[in-house]
Amino acid sequence: MISKTARIALRAVLCIAEREVSGPVSARALARELDLPQNYISKTLYRLVKGGLLRATRGRGGGYVLSSPAADIPLDRVVDAIDPDGPERRCLLGRPVCSEVRPCAMHARWCEVREAVDRFFAETTVGDLLGPPAPVVGGRSSPLST
Repeated sequence: MISKTARIALRAVLCIAEREVSGPVSARALARELDLPQNYISKTLYRLVKGGLLRATRGRGGGYVLSSPAADIPLDRVVDAIDPDGPERRCLLGRPVCSEVRPCAMHARWCEVREAVDRFFAETTVGDLLGPPAPVVGGRSSPLST
């Protein structure tokens, strides 16, 4: 339904949101957490910064933070920052032209599914995917396990 890079972007944004109370998350830490090459995750994060979803800080203790509260970031904004013309917009049978006027055999049924998927991504926020907040221990939240 969505590209591999868009799935990774969603995972990265979720990891950053989960660790929000701890401060910025480095690309290195995300690469390790997601088991991905650091240059790949860095390029993905750059696109999320350009899309206005993340803010980056440099230097010691720098990294990435959400630019808005997690509850204000719908999943479709994350996907659109990576895949503005995502794979779900293409014909499933690979036809160069597939529309209401010239539909493929799957067009009508696929449109129903795509609309439901689009609705899910538009109505679900990063905040909706976060678990309950971590308990506060000694004035600091405990590390999240994943």
